[in-house]
Amino acid sequence: MEIVNGSRHRTWLNVFLVLVVAHWAEHVAQAVQIYALGWPTPQARGVLGLPFPWLVTSEWMHYGYALFMLIGLVMLRKGFAGRSRTWWNVSLGIQVWHHFEHLLLLLQAMTGNNLMGRPAPTSVLQIFFPRVELHLFYNAVVFAPMVVAMILHRRPNESERSAMTCSCSTAHA
Repeated sequence: MEIVNGSRHRTWLNVFLVLVVAHWAEHVAQAVQIYALGWPTPQARGVLGLPFPWLVTSEWMHYGYALFMLIGLVMLRKGFAGRSRTWWNVSLGIQVWHHFEHLLLLLQAMTGNNLMGRPAPTSVLQIFFPRVELHLFYNAVVFAPMVVAMILHRRPNESERSAMTCSCSTAHA
């Protein structure tokens, strides 16, 4: 963990960011397919979901990504200090809930016992909001504070720079 949050923090952050942006792009592509192209929701499967439709319907895949995000946010957290740590913690807190929602969906898919007797697995907030829009929202509200944290992390003030265990700041670059 010292390498992840020390000398290799910047590298691991960049790898994490690329994977997060790729996932975020899938949700944006799906939204474009639905709202700009007028595709019915079941046919709007993002980019990878077109050749591999099982990806969109696999609760295991969605849960796996939510777990990956949670683990990444936890593992990279120690490298942040001050204001950037606060924003990273906001992202982490939201992802804890997002992960819970996906765990709930996965358990329903595995057991066949859907929330409130619904015909398909349903998350708590999905009772009130459609799934596509809800997950687009979740990814946005996890991503936005994560980006703020990364920007602040690269531009720390003096007290934050002295508390940092990595060389991510632009002063070290």
